[in-house]
Amino acid sequence: MATTRPETMFGDTAVAVNPDDPRYSSFIGKKLILPLTGREIEIIADNYVDSTFGTGAVKITPAHDVNDYEVGLRHNLQLINILHPDATLNDNAPVEFRGLDRYDARKKAVKMLEEQGFMLKSEDYTTNVGFSQRGHAQVEPYMSEQWFMKMDELAKPALTAVTSGEINFYPPHWVKTYEHWMSNIKDWCISRQLWWGHRIPVWYHKTTKEIYCDVNPPVDAENWVQDNDVLDTWSSSWLWAHDVFKTEEEQKYYYPTDALVTAPDIIFFWVARMIMAGYYFQGEIPFKHVYFTSVIRDDTGRKMSKSLGNSPDPLDVIDQYGADALRFTMMFLAPLGQDVRFSEDKCDLGRNFANKIWNAGRFILMNTPEGFQYDENYVPENEDFVDKWITSRLNSTVKNLNKALEDFELTNSSKIIYSFIWTDFCDWYIELIKNRFYSDDPKVKLDTAQKAVGLFDKILRLLHPFMPYISEELWHLIKTRGDGESISVAAFPEFNDSKVDLAGEKQMEFLQNLITAVRNIRGEMKIAPSKPVKLHLKTTIYDPLYGDLIKKLAKVEEITSGSDIVSPAKSASAVIKDCEIFVPLEGLIDIEVERTRLEKEIERLNGGLIGLTKKLSNEEFVSRAPADIIEKERAKKRDWEENIAKLQAILDDLT
Repeated sequence: MATTRPETMFGDTAVAVNPDDPRYSSFIGKKLILPLTGREIEIIADNYVDSTFGTGAVKITPAHDVNDYEVGLRHNLQLINILHPDATLNDNAPVEFRGLDRYDARKKAVKMLEEQGFMLKSEDYTTNVGFSQRGHAQVEPYMSEQWFMKMDELAKPALTAVTSGEINFYPPHWVKTYEHWMSNIKDWCISRQLWWGHRIPVWYHKTTKEIYCDVNPPVDAENWVQDNDVLDTWSSSWLWAHDVFKTEEEQKYYYPTDALVTAPDIIFFWVARMIMAGYYFQGEIPFKHVYFTSVIRDDTGRKMSKSLGNSPDPLDVIDQYGADALRFTMMFLAPLGQDVRFSEDKCDLGRNFANKIWNAGRFILMNTPEGFQYDENYVPENEDFVDKWITSRLNSTVKNLNKALEDFELTNSSKIIYSFIWTDFCDWYIELIKNRFYSDDPKVKLDTAQKAVGLFDKILRLLHPFMPYISEELWHLIKTRGDGESISVAAFPEFNDSKVDLAGEKQMEFLQNLITAVRNIRGEMKIAPSKPVKLHLKTTIYDPLYGDLIKKLAKVEEITSGSDIVSPAKSASAVIKDCEIFVPLEGLIDIEVERTRLEKEIERLNGGLIGLTKKLSNEEFVSRAPADIIEKERAKKRDWEENIAKLQAILDDLT
């Protein structure tokens, strides 16, 4: 028999072996003499023992080991506590050990075992020893009288509430964890020997030792003494959902609440217990949804904690980047159910977004007519394609954002609002209406300002849950507000299906891709901004109605389009969906540079095509992936093959 705790052998009440271990089967039920004590203890059989580990025989000390305690309960073993509360040995140990600290007793026990011939060998061994987080003292398992709460009946309705979907978890995989804990629940030790906390509501009669339990003291309180223990922290916290209100009216109004946001590491400690308390005290669930936040880790993957010292001070981060920037960055980086690796420099994302919003608001307000007052009910007389497009995109964004928020997809919702504000509104819409702001026609200028400010007002309302400070500030700047008015209680924009024009959005997406492609050609070919280019488009979906937009934003002087367009000699090219783009380069750039670019692009696409072909040839992927995913990959493969063929033809023409 081996042990890592020789000082606790004085509390041993059995030696356990595995019932299927043939080495010890003949000894089961027999007794042996416990060294240094002369006491008889029984040899028992229990599946807890791993016959392949060590000697396969384990000393059982029920009063000083959690697992041994369970074995002791199964075999009705005696519980012998050999320690005082200060971890010195008590009178249950032999005389020569009484009063010794456990570490001194360990050394003395080893020495006496050697002297009496009971020690076969000793070796170094690393064990898992618990230490107090605050006091850094080694924690000793120790039998003592405590108050327990019976949990079986309390757990049943709380388990059903989650497994039936009455309470929803986000992400849903935490339901399995919850179910495991609740299905294997044990009675809860609710008493703690601390100097702070809610005092245990138990009194002991000074004379009769009768026990009285109530939140209020007995009538003859002078004859009673209250227990010195306090409630476990979670035994106080499980009351939070229903017991923090001043009045019954408040409780009826706020209970049950809609959603709880918390960390996944306290699912059992807090979430489960609040649900149990809700059923027991209120007769219904405390909340309908539980959103579990991501675990924040440092850039090396360690969980951020005070003890490791790897967490930056949030106030320092806010001083450097701003509260909105930190808040938005954390939402943007935290996919549902996944941990986040955080470093302060990632807050550049949120800060840059805040700057983008602020600059957009400043530009709009700086270019409004003199004496301008925003009128929420103003209706511009003339709205062009661009106005209808941005209105459609706003309503599509409202719809998608609401759906993401309802599904607790906070990261996705942050990306929806980010994409709309940064790309659609700032990069495109404001750029497209600049000429109108600079118009000499007062009516055009007023219409433009009212439309732009109205859109910006709705954008700020959408943004407010994500970035409350900058949205509040700008909301007050675009219109004089009364005392006490706040964007936080302003109406959230509502989805209007009649304002959605998917065909118009698709057309604008085509124009955006086209303009971006021409700009890329100009940049890659280093065509001077002062030099306008000619554009040849091989497509059937180009509408000359939008020619002025393309000419303005891509610095184009002439556009030719059609399905039979042939690549002009010495042309730069690009391919977007449903369109081949050619820009004649004669007199503009070095032709050899463009040939090199095409060769590199073809090489890049060929590299991606090889990987995609291998993926689609993988039987395991094809058999396990959803059909829509497989079809998307096949469509991507077809597109890449077509693009490679087109680019190769262009390269051949250029050569």
